Amino acid sequence: MTKFKGDGLNLLELNYMIMQAYDFLELNRRFGCVVQIGGNDQWSNIIAGVELIRRVDKKQAYGMTFTLLERSDGTKMGKTMDGALWIDAGKTSPHEFYQYFRDLDDESVATTMKLLTFLPMEQIEELCAVEGAAMNRAKEVLAYEVTKIVHGEDAAQKAAGNRMDEKVVSAATFGDGMNILDLLVEIGLVPSKSEARRNVQQGGIMAGGAKITDVAHIVALADLSGGRIVVQKGKKQIVRVIIEG
Repeated sequence: MTKFKGDGLNLLELNYMIMQAYDFLELNRRFGCVVQIGGNDQWSNIIAGVELIRRVDKKQAYGMTFTLLERSDGTKMGKTMDGALWIDAGKTSPHEFYQYFRDLDDESVATTMKLLTFLPMEQIEELCAVEGAAMNRAKEVLAYEVTKIVHGEDAAQKAAGNRMDEKVVSAATFGDGMNILDLLVEIGLVPSKSEARRNVQQGGIMAGGAKITDVAHIVALADLSGGRIVVQKGKKQIVRVIIEG
């Protein structure tokens, strides 16, 4: 895509507000859409559409925004961010989804629970009115409730019941990627490559939410989310692999 000289906007970025406003106009004309909902970083783009509808078609339209979900470092949680959390089980497994909320920092639990669950405010305040290790209970409730909403109660129960171990693999060992058989042995899910081969061929191995059936499969850096990937053997043996160093 053509860029302006220096650090300017590209053509899409320059016209983004106009395109979103016109999209709102077309949705209003074709389907009677009168409300556009988005994150609070989209306020100006939404209002542009509201104004366009008012000026062009003399109709009333409205916008509603919500507080953005943020990662622990304070940056926006979005699909283009490293370590993005997906509601698609093929991209983020229910186990990994559950564990993400189970591992939230203490300061984020109450706000996230208020934004993403339907628990009564009194219950949220009671769960979060603690410190230290006692916050683990609030995190478990949060993880369960959000996973239940997104993936269903059965998936939430399985995720809560299956403890996810963590194994660190050095960046030097992982390199640009590892063969699935080598990785399974490295993280201790199987005792040998022959056992790893058998499990892969029988369809008992998943990595990053996808079933692996090719013994030559390479788990690449591009498959990782935030330097991590969940590898699963069968239904209960789950390991979150962390690449460090």
